[in-house]
Amino acid sequence: MESLKRKNTGRLRRKRSTRARIKKVSKAPRLSVCRSSQHIYAQIIDDASGRTLAHVGTAGGSLKDALAGKKKSEKASLVGAEIARLGIEAGVDRVVFDRGSAKYHGRVRALAEAAREGGLKF
Repeated sequence: MESLKRKNTGRLRRKRSTRARIKKVSKAPRLSVCRSSQHIYAQIIDDASGRTLAHVGTAGGSLKDALAGKKKSEKASLVGAEIARLGIEAGVDRVVFDRGSAKYHGRVRALAEAAREGGLKF
């Protein structure tokens, strides 16, 4: 019980810290990453207009065939490359990375590095 409280406290602290940093630089759209135990999702959100400019995830859609038989970190890299391609098509080349409460490690890091290689700057 105590370890669960400690884990949730750290998660909440990371989330608040990330959100506070994003509000300071809120002129650029944000690349929001949501990670579950099986899937990872990414979307580029323009907070000024309240619109989602691009979104992609491993749960379905255009990448479903390409993701078959891959490990989770490899899937995250493919999602990062695809969100970079969709973002550039939408006219976005500079974003603020919003990892939420997730640590910059593993799948989140793989997605971010693939998005950078795809042409997004953050």
